[in-house]
Amino acid sequence: MARLTVPVNEKDHMRGPLNSPVTLLEFGDYQCMLCKMSVPIIKQLSKELGNNLRFVFRNFPLKESHPYALMAAKCAEAASLQNHFWEMHDLLYSKQLQFNPEIWPQLAEELKLDVEKFNKDLQSPEIEQKIQEEFSKALRSGVNGTPCFYINGERYDGDTSYDSLKQALIQASKS
Repeated sequence: MARLTVPVNEKDHMRGPLNSPVTLLEFGDYQCMLCKMSVPIIKQLSKELGNNLRFVFRNFPLKESHPYALMAAKCAEAASLQNHFWEMHDLLYSKQLQFNPEIWPQLAEELKLDVEKFNKDLQSPEIEQKIQEEFSKALRSGVNGTPCFYINGERYDGDTSYDSLKQALIQASKS
């Protein structure tokens, strides 16, 4: 079974308590329809499992098949610099079918971010490097598509439906 090569750390985007018995990590792409479909499932599972689940998101933009994936990841990271990563994460998935070069500053405006700072951060080499590092971590961990999930550091290759994912998370909490 494939293992996560770089453990969850303070550089990761997390929802949920640090001491949760279960960590669900997703390598995702903001232009991937399956990733978009997993958002409400993960939100429901987080709500139901409460403090027993920590959710972590890492970027894995599939630039060859999704022309706006890298720019969307940059938007999320730029919003993160203004402490609005999760809001942008959710907004990107909700606006996925509207991606185009003009939408990025509109998303920042919608979240009431400092748009000038946001636009400057989009060009930041640090953001580009962070995304590339996450992409490299994913490749070292055996990621070859999105969404790709890891539960407590072990790759989860099962069905990504609500019921299957919930069973796997409950099982992990008992281990």
